[in-house]
Amino acid sequence: MFRRRSAGATDEVAQDSQGAQSPGGPAKSPRSPAEAAKGRPTPKRSEAERNRRQPITGSTGSRRGAGPRTPRTPEDKAAARVDRSRKFEAMKRGESWALNPRDRGPAKALARDYIDSHRRPSEYYMYVLIFLLVAVFARNKTLQDYISPLVLVLVVIILIDSQLIRRQLNRLVAARLPGESARGLTFYAVMRALQIRRFRVPAPRVRPGDKI
Repeated sequence: MFRRRSAGATDEVAQDSQGAQSPGGPAKSPRSPAEAAKGRPTPKRSEAERNRRQPITGSTGSRRGAGPRTPRTPEDKAAARVDRSRKFEAMKRGESWALNPRDRGPAKALARDYIDSHRRPSEYYMYVLIFLLVAVFARNKTLQDYISPLVLVLVVIILIDSQLIRRQLNRLVAARLPGESARGLTFYAVMRALQIRRFRVPAPRVRPGDKI
């Protein structure tokens, strides 16, 4: 009686073990709800971190599919240099096609002519600035005593001259170019007035004292 039950139990255990095993190998543990929802097993943490680490590559924006760059020949460089020189000379003459965007427009041309037709105190700003730099590096006690008062006087002169430029230029634009915006024109004119006349670009078309 005990032998028969033991044999039967052994057979049942063997059948259960064979039924639990899959034909291809050992039995697999049941999937978790998260794996069943994703349709794939959850990767290990080390594998996920390894997948996130991507090699840093160069930009593939505008050069994608463009092919290798063609090296510039000496003839191309010489032609580009001649073209830049021609454009700069045209810009100095005031030709509209060569001007920078900040210099274009009839209001800007009128402001340049107005500044160039007058001798203003602001025109000597650069000369005074050079003198101040020399005085600072000279370390002369006598010169050092004059630096602070001279800087203060220079700032006051520039502020007063800027207000005069703004009033006269706005009046001139309203009379010559009605409806033209004068926004930013005062700053443009003041910055030109602070430059040495021979270094102004575009070059002056009028001389001091000429009527515009």
